[in-house]
Amino acid sequence: QVQLVESGGGLVQAGGSLRLSCAASGRTFSRYAMGWFRQAPGKEREFVSTISSRGDNTVYADSVKGRFTISRDNAKNMVYLQMNSLKPEDTAVYYCAAELRWSTSASMIANDYEYWGQGTQVTVSS
Repeated sequence: QVQLVESGGGLVQAGGSLRLSCAASGRTFSRYAMGWFRQAPGKEREFVSTISSRGDNTVYADSVKGRFTISRDNAKNMVYLQMNSLKPEDTAVYYCAAELRWSTSASMIANDYEYWGQGTQVTVSS
């Protein structure tokens, strides 16, 4: 069982930055690939980024590539999403998710993730 708690969301102007954090419980965090997804009002949940269990592979959605950076600290059971050059279209609830996948691969498919956090709101004003 893994419990995930996101933090770091808020209101920021376009062009600004935010850093999201996700704290995970459990002693086997290093065996989980970790993903970030987001859901805007009236839209389906979409993939943002993922990082493999050992942190040696990262994948980004085209819409955030070059602006967002995912990272993890397995010693602290933490995963982060640094978001720079934010745009109004980045406004959404951001979710952290965990998938038991002890490998260099990481999934972009939400249904592959077993555990989810409660989400944190990110609002980017124009």
